[in-house]
Formats: sequence, C-alpha cells, structure tokens
Amino acid sequence: MGCGRLGSTLANKLDARDHSVAVIDQNADAFRRLGAEFGGITVTGIGFDREVLRSAGIERADAFAAVSSGDNSNIISARLARETFGVSRVVARIYDAKRAQVYERLGIPTVATIRWAADRMVRHLVPEGTVEVFRDPTSSVSIVEAPLHRDWVGQSLSSLEEATGARVAYLMRFGIGSLATPSTVLQDGDQVFMLVTDDIVADVLASAAGAGLGGH
Repeated sequence: MGCGRLGSTLANKLDARDHSVAVIDQNADAFRRLGAEFGGITVTGIGFDREVLRSAGIERADAFAAVSSGDNSNIISARLARETFGVSRVVARIYDAKRAQVYERLGIPTVATIRWAADRMVRHLVPEGTVEVFRDPTSSVSIVEAPLHRDWVGQSLSSLEEATGARVAYLMRFGIGSLATPSTVLQDGDQVFMLVTDDIVADVLASAAGAGLGGH
C-alpha cells in the first residue's frame, strides 16, 4: 500500500524475484513509478478500505507492506491486514518513532525511517571513532568493530563475550568472514564485530580494548 519511491522500489524488487505483487495507491499517476516491466497488478483506491484490499487480493496474500506517506493510513491498513484478513507477515513504515514503539507492542513490525536516517547522518557528520557496520531500522541495535587488546589472543570467544557482556556477531580472519562459536580461539589479526545497543557500546569497546582482560 503506497506507490511512492519506497513502495515502487519495493514492488519492483519483489516482482523481479517472481513474487506476485499488487500495489495500492489512491493516485493512479503514482503507478508510473513502477515502469513498463512491472508484472504485478495495480489498484487505485484508499489502502485501508476493505473492498480495495480485497480487490488487490489481500485474502490470499502472504505478506503486506504499508508504505504510504501517512502514519495513520499505514497503521490502519497494517492492522486490517493482520487482524481482519489474517496476513501473517505485515510491516508498516512509520515516520514518528514514538508511534513506532506503540505499534511494535501491537505485534506489527515497523520501520521508523526518520529516526533511522537521522541517526545515520549524525554518525557521518560527527564521527565518534566507532566503526559501525550495521544499524537496524529502529536504531536500537548495531554491529560495531571491537578492536582487541593483544592479551585476547589465545583466549576463547566465550571469554570475550563474558567480559564485555555482548555477543559476537561475526569475525573476520585472513579477510574471510565467519560465524564463530563460543569455543573459537581468538588469533592475532582477527577483526571482531559485536552486537551492541547505544547504552553499552562504550563499555563493550573499553572491555575489548582493555589490557589484561584476556587473562595473560
């Protein structure tokens, strides 16, 4: 629901993967964004109107994305898809981060685009020395590189996790990424990337870089 820049891009990506896609927008001109190669169907109407949803095939849909420009429209249509039509996978784009938290508690995954974009821009404008390689769209969890003190060489990954209080997402060894296990022994030159939240990232990085924590 919604054929703006995000909706049309999402629809084209799904269509290119051979999914059956229906796009709803109250402005028929918006469907021009889909391009001539789009193989799905388009339905002109209000995205939270039950008959419009039925016309788009909501009753046989496996997933529904509410990505219009209005928070209220997105959450109403998302709740209809989930609660009235029983669609198992539903997601809504929400501009208001506070609203997004409420809708998450209702069981509807949300993408709070403004908060996510603003956070990414701040990190580019005011770098704080943390190498962040991923941040989830709600801006709650990130993956950061944790430079290790040399004392960690020869220690197990589980020891590092216990000391830092954070989980290792993956490590790079000889330029190759891998999903390490708790028994993995850290080697010289390993790059370790850890899952953190903003409230613990400083402590995690300090523990990883601290001398003597590896037990030598």
